[in-house]
Amino acid sequence: MTAALLCFLLAGPVLLVAGSPVQNNGTVPVVLWHGMGDSCCNPLSMGAIKKMIEEEVSGVYVLSLMIGENVIKDTENGFFMDVNEQVSMVCSQLAQDPKLKGGYNAMGFSQGGQFLRAVAQRCPSPPMKNLISIGGQHQGVYGLPRCPGESSHICDMIRKALNSGAYTDFVQKHLVQAQYWHDPLNDDLYKKYSLFLADINQERAINETYKKNLQLLENFVMVKFLQDTVVDPVDTEWFGFLKTGQAKETETLQESVLYKEDRLGLAAMEKAGKLAFLASEGDHLQFSREWFNTHLLPYLH
Repeated sequence: MTAALLCFLLAGPVLLVAGSPVQNNGTVPVVLWHGMGDSCCNPLSMGAIKKMIEEEVSGVYVLSLMIGENVIKDTENGFFMDVNEQVSMVCSQLAQDPKLKGGYNAMGFSQGGQFLRAVAQRCPSPPMKNLISIGGQHQGVYGLPRCPGESSHICDMIRKALNSGAYTDFVQKHLVQAQYWHDPLNDDLYKKYSLFLADINQERAINETYKKNLQLLENFVMVKFLQDTVVDPVDTEWFGFLKTGQAKETETLQESVLYKEDRLGLAAMEKAGKLAFLASEGDHLQFSREWFNTHLLPYLH
């Protein structure tokens, strides 16, 4: 499989059970959540990933999440369905899947990375073992420089909405990307009105349950793409972001208040060796099968 075939779109929600039932063969099931503009079953993205994992881990059960009753709805919901509703829907589906009751590994692509982190924080049963975030935006974004695939017209509309009022009630409730829009020049507005990201990042108050549940992970793996032209700033893929009050200088996770006050348990997780920061050459969600097998496959066994 070439790197071109693995040029995936951003992450959105999905829950499609694909593949044959898993026997009691010692493998850990894998749950995938796709990105913005993508769907559960695109043969050039999530379908290829699912097939690749099944080939590399014999007998593994791979669940590619589909939000909505079909692929078209799934793709649309990655733009327009309230993220908190999506997370609740996924939590319910995972809890009802008997194949996952012993636990699972989660792999989120682009926005699917932060959505699956919300699942880990809010829904500890069934237990998520390893969380692999591939190009996820854990401190949100402050820009939409390039859109994936055939979605450029939608992204033009999204940019206008974000620029005109990302934190208005209507935009927050009806635009997925607004719910992880993080404006460093309007920090008070972000903390007060962000319906999703400010909540899971403990910006308004510390939810001890979120903190406890995230630390139940065996590993939290974050992949950053060094030539990323989709995510702005790219530091967010390693939980860094722009320093508050300006839009040029960035800070690492370890330099952030979130880490220094350990509001989410990430400092404790790093001390325990549970955080992994991986880098991949190339643009957003572009990697080779060889890179995947070397760096990510070990977390799926």
